[in-house]
Amino acid sequence: MLFLILIRFVIIAFIVYLFYRGIRYLTDPKRKLDEAYEKESYYFHDDVKNVRKNFFITYKGAMFEGEKYLGTTENSFDIVTIFVWVKNEAKLQGMTKDDFHFLKSEILLNYPMAEISWKNPIEQLMSN
Repeated sequence: MLFLILIRFVIIAFIVYLFYRGIRYLTDPKRKLDEAYEKESYYFHDDVKNVRKNFFITYKGAMFEGEKYLGTTENSFDIVTIFVWVKNEAKLQGMTKDDFHFLKSEILLNYPMAEISWKNPIEQLMSN
């Protein structure tokens, strides 16, 4: 009798654990980033509360990484500089200035005080 109650408890605990892991998997931002990268769609992955963590953007099949730097503004400490580069330069084929203006506007939604600098070869395109 006691053995059956213990078995039931173990089965219920296992079902609850599987449900918990399933929810964690479905809501994992890293998984969403990887999925958007595979589908060549837009996704912005960032831990806004952690200044030390870089953010990632996937857009039109390219993966971008942005490095944030904390500084002072007139009234507070905020992200004032962001450097953005692409992980694989070959994925930039077919992108236009308008695509990078879109990415810049999306970054500025989260960090309105930031000055965004692109690393080569994007910097060359944007300066022309």
